[in-house]
Amino acid sequence: MTFEDRHIRLAHGNGGRYMRELIAQVFRAHLADPALDVTCDAAPIVIPDGTPFVTTDGFTVQPLEFPGGDIGSLAVNGTVNDLAVSGARPLYLTLSAIIEEGLEAALLERIAASIGKAAKIAGVRVVAGDTKVVPRGHGGGIYLTTTGIGIRPHGLDLGLDRVKAGDALLVSGPLGDHGTAVMLAREDFDLTGDVRSDCASVRPLTEALIDIPGARFMRDPTRGGLAAVTHELAQASGLDVRLDESRLPVRDAVRSVCEILGYDPYYLACEGRVVAVVSGEAAEAALAAWQALDDGRDAAIVGWLAPGGTRGGRVILATSAGGERSLEELEDDPLPRIC
Repeated sequence: MTFEDRHIRLAHGNGGRYMRELIAQVFRAHLADPALDVTCDAAPIVIPDGTPFVTTDGFTVQPLEFPGGDIGSLAVNGTVNDLAVSGARPLYLTLSAIIEEGLEAALLERIAASIGKAAKIAGVRVVAGDTKVVPRGHGGGIYLTTTGIGIRPHGLDLGLDRVKAGDALLVSGPLGDHGTAVMLAREDFDLTGDVRSDCASVRPLTEALIDIPGARFMRDPTRGGLAAVTHELAQASGLDVRLDESRLPVRDAVRSVCEILGYDPYYLACEGRVVAVVSGEAAEAALAAWQALDDGRDAAIVGWLAPGGTRGGRVILATSAGGERSLEELEDDPLPRIC
């Protein structure tokens, strides 16, 4: 380890030698971009032809490391995925790190290395950033904020306004993995398991779908999980979203943990999945495109959009037992600080 101190000090945020060493020896060394200029106040970027898209997000997960990821990979993939589900090709990221005094330098190095690895896999460059150090007790170890810029091809039209009755709803893989992995990593419930977060870039999944005629809408089901996305669909369209529980992919381990603790996997966050709406005619082609990918081999058609009459805008789950129940909108946060 090249970093001189074993823990972060307030001096690492004072603008002097210690801060320069922190930026050069930790962040620049691990961000997978030798061209990164850590001395500039603003970085130039090249915008290809297309419609620019921009997004920003903050990340406060606890614990900072969990099976399948950490706050660094989460920050990169969370922002990349917001661009990707909008149909944009992610290009650039900026990174702001709010570090708490006393954070172990070795942990910070691992997080920085994870950021660099995730950015390389996702095909994006971290072109600018900032670090601040706050006093001990004023933070959760480290908070990250990322802003992403991407380009969507001209003519590509995705959005809630394109959703119609008869459209099919797809998910790209098992639900609730990330929320369950973080929950188990906290060790608050005296439970153990081998569930890993699905934290990953969804670019391969979104790029496989945008060329399929009939693609309407995509979203990554992070906070609030599938339930939050389906309620967004129902409220924006005025249509009912009808889900088939027998088709919803949930790992047995995730379902078992949820049954023990009283959680519902449909409300738990995913960090490497896509929920998509496509025309009914395009559903099988979309499913085949996803299932041909490693990250989409467990993809499924899980429901459809239907006219709701005077009571439109509901999310209705056809249960495995043969009945129906309403999937209510999330009000309380079932698992805070998961992303």
